[in-house]
Amino acid sequence: MPISTTNLGELFHSSVIKNPNKIALIDVESGIEISFQQLETNTAKVRSILDSLNISKGDRIALFFPNQIEFLYALFGSMRAGAVPVLINIELPIETCSYIARDSGASLIISSSQKNIFQKAIQAAQSSKISNILVPCDEKDRLPADSSDLTFHNLSRLMDIAVPLSGSVEVLSNDAAFQSYTSGSTGNPKGVVLTHGGSAWNASTICKFHRLQESDRAIVAAPMYHSNALNGAIKPMLLVGGSTVILRGFDSKKMIKSIDKFKVTYLRGVPAMFKLLVDDTDSLSKYDVSSIEWAVSGSSSLPESLITSFERIFNASMGMAYGLTEGGPIVTLSPRDGTRKLGSSGVPLPGVITHIIDPTTNKKLPHGDIGELIISSPGLASYHNLPDIEKSTFELIGSSRFLHTGDLAYIDNQGFHYIVGRIDDMMNVGGENVYPAEVESLLSTHPSVRDVCVISLPHSIKGSAPVALVIADEISEEELKQFALNNGPAYAHPRRVLFVPKLPLSGTGKIDRIAAKNMALQHFPDPL
Repeated sequence: MPISTTNLGELFHSSVIKNPNKIALIDVESGIEISFQQLETNTAKVRSILDSLNISKGDRIALFFPNQIEFLYALFGSMRAGAVPVLINIELPIETCSYIARDSGASLIISSSQKNIFQKAIQAAQSSKISNILVPCDEKDRLPADSSDLTFHNLSRLMDIAVPLSGSVEVLSNDAAFQSYTSGSTGNPKGVVLTHGGSAWNASTICKFHRLQESDRAIVAAPMYHSNALNGAIKPMLLVGGSTVILRGFDSKKMIKSIDKFKVTYLRGVPAMFKLLVDDTDSLSKYDVSSIEWAVSGSSSLPESLITSFERIFNASMGMAYGLTEGGPIVTLSPRDGTRKLGSSGVPLPGVITHIIDPTTNKKLPHGDIGELIISSPGLASYHNLPDIEKSTFELIGSSRFLHTGDLAYIDNQGFHYIVGRIDDMMNVGGENVYPAEVESLLSTHPSVRDVCVISLPHSIKGSAPVALVIADEISEEELKQFALNNGPAYAHPRRVLFVPKLPLSGTGKIDRIAAKNMALQHFPDPL
């Protein structure tokens, strides 16, 4: 039975009470530093403004923002009003952003004044019959003239005169807190609703599991609307009373310089980011990064060679995380103390139950066997208006609700989890199952290989076969293929190697495997 719980918009309430003048947020680009009390006041003002616009519990509010502090005012202010903020991936095409606004049923948009983002917000409003857009902007930024069906409000001006509205709308543990959208390889993005109780549990558990303290400082460069930054760093820091340094985007020199300037202790990012950091020897020679104590990589697999390089250069421990939006979102983490295993995404958070099952029979598999990972946790989400997908993705086993992740993994006899790829990415090579992550891990051990992505292409005899897109120094295709043959099973070696200057990345820093496959097909259009 659902119980009353603290509104997630009040996540940093105890930090405000304990250390009101402590810096909570630092915007590197603008130089603005916001204390917990200022964060509280501005969030309460947004709630007051939403109240004046008759926003009700359960109303959806679409947020169009890059990495800027106003995003957090809007996020937490919306939740305090009982509304459900819808986090828009601003890297998506205008048509997709408009679809999300329509699908979510948003009744209001809060948008950055940044021109390209603002234009997406306007089109989304027009296609969704949304009549109001709130925009934080300076007096010099001129908003468009109101039309008969669309009114623009200067949020900054409204906040200047607003009276903070303390407190928040009462919520139950399973009430919707915020809504994200996951992009699949086909079709439209799916709305995923996370709850107040589940999201608070996830943030609190991460803090305890990784021993985060109010003296910690995190830095984020990944998009704040994405789980890696929001759930992996920002929410835990706000809850524990730490500080978060915000970069508008990733630049290795800016990040290294900011680590030195702000004495950052905690790094949260994706493999591509960490790779660029360790490769930026020029910046590392100029700035002091010795304040870093702990780093966690998520969103995609991390080569063992990169972990080794990072720990040597930064003299700090590095772990991995695994999660997915539907999962609450963080599911497993590497322990900060004690055993950490290379290649493993760690162990389940306390409260999380995991099993490995045969995807065809649903039978539970023993330790060491590869199968589909299914999970149950207090943070499990649900889909927005997708009852058929909800039914096929979530399953009641006994008294527990489980999520079928679609990820292939195995668990060793100590409970450490290893993600080997998506079920959809697995290739059958002449009857043998080949997992891209395992081939990538093998190729990454070659000293000349700096980054790699393995995809499947049609093979005239084997049905399908691995092809590797590689960033490397002074190595030939034949040498790398021979290395794979010498160090791994013959059936898993890449039949073609395509050397590229960079790998295609999504807006959230993951390798874009669809784009990578299209690149390979341009070079190898016929069956191998």
